Amino acid sequence: MKWLPITLMLASVCGFAQALPAQKKPAAKGTTAVAPAGRWPIQSIVVEGIRIYTREQVLAVAGLKVGQVAGRPEFEAARDRLVATGAFETVGYKFEPGPKREGYVATFQVTEVQQVYPVDFEDLHVSSLDLEAALRAKDPIFSMEKLPATQPVLKRYAGWIEEYLASKGVPEKIAGSVAPADPGDYMIVFAPARPLPAVAQVIFEGNKIVSQEVLWQAVWGAAIGLPYTEDAFRQVLRASVRPIYEARGRVRVAFPKIRTEPDQDVKGVNVFVTVDEGVSYELGKVAIEGPSPLPPDFLLKTGDFKSGDVANMDRVTEGLERIRKALLHAGYMDAKVTSDRKIDDENKKVDVTVKMEAGPQYLMGKLTIVGLDLDGEAEMKRIWTMKEGKPFNPDYPDLFLKRVREEGIFDNLGPTKSEPKLNEKAHIADVTLRFTGTNPQKGQPGRRGRGRGGA
Repeated sequence: MKWLPITLMLASVCGFAQALPAQKKPAAKGTTAVAPAGRWPIQSIVVEGIRIYTREQVLAVAGLKVGQVAGRPEFEAARDRLVATGAFETVGYKFEPGPKREGYVATFQVTEVQQVYPVDFEDLHVSSLDLEAALRAKDPIFSMEKLPATQPVLKRYAGWIEEYLASKGVPEKIAGSVAPADPGDYMIVFAPARPLPAVAQVIFEGNKIVSQEVLWQAVWGAAIGLPYTEDAFRQVLRASVRPIYEARGRVRVAFPKIRTEPDQDVKGVNVFVTVDEGVSYELGKVAIEGPSPLPPDFLLKTGDFKSGDVANMDRVTEGLERIRKALLHAGYMDAKVTSDRKIDDENKKVDVTVKMEAGPQYLMGKLTIVGLDLDGEAEMKRIWTMKEGKPFNPDYPDLFLKRVREEGIFDNLGPTKSEPKLNEKAHIADVTLRFTGTNPQKGQPGRRGRGRGGA
């Protein structure tokens, strides 16, 4: 049966109704009730195309249940409810006779909106947990982790939040918007729609380890001119100021008090931040948790973690990146490396657990040389050390070409280029090396000698 997004395709409803036996219900006053023509019990419901939401969430919105007597009107209404959420780009459905032809086997196929972001509430002056519960009661697919960033969705949720605030005696016009979060990430923020005062100046109080100038430089780009809410400003502190202290082992740095005063010269507010710098912690044990495609001792040595030194979390992050690159050079092109920290307040130590998702290992496939004569091609293949079937190191081709140029293996050598091509199914990497001369029309670059070439 062919799918039609946002529409129903139903082949011979009447014929289907005739093919199914009448469904008997308990008799009333000597009569026998049967299901209306074209409406039959739903034996099962399948939902296809979901990645973000669960089957239960989709069916809660659709409003259909197994055992329910339904036909085209009920399925159209279910489809309309799903479309109205704004969470799906397309919605299609079909229903056909069940195995024993005693009811429908119903199938919904959806295409989810992929532009979804986590949700945050700012300056609403109510419990975020209670507000979340109220929104979930309004919409079964609501999630604080993933909400579609479409204007109809943002407008609908802003209206629901306004209703909730009014019930709590906090009348407020609300607007929803997409705003930057961590570097490279975004989030949906619901906040008062009234104009907010901009941050004019930031003054830190209680800081001794880090100077006022260093802290001000850290927040200047992100904070000055920012429409002020305490939640938004604390995000700036977490992203810009906390790392400065964590690089000094001050992992318990806190900002217990933030106050504002109107600026006397410009239309905005001056923000005063109290800093509790805490004490310095040292780096404790660093261990790898879970499976590792390379020896854990080798990876920890590569990470170069300095246990016993100040718990510089910037250096820990750099060590994680060195581990990721080691996995990359071993052919694990999709490797991800993360960490969890455990803070020991009694002994003033920070233990770090390293976790990795290596993914599949890619192997070197075919090497193709373009732009050289047969002798030059043979020479390049001779000194190329990453042989077919060995782990693929994505940095090697460019390092190889750099070595070729530095050792002067060719005269009149123009631009060179490496072109890796990944086969994501076979996990094979084929590489093409392109060589050109200063005047390609006059022939191939001249080979001057043999170099080591390996990298």
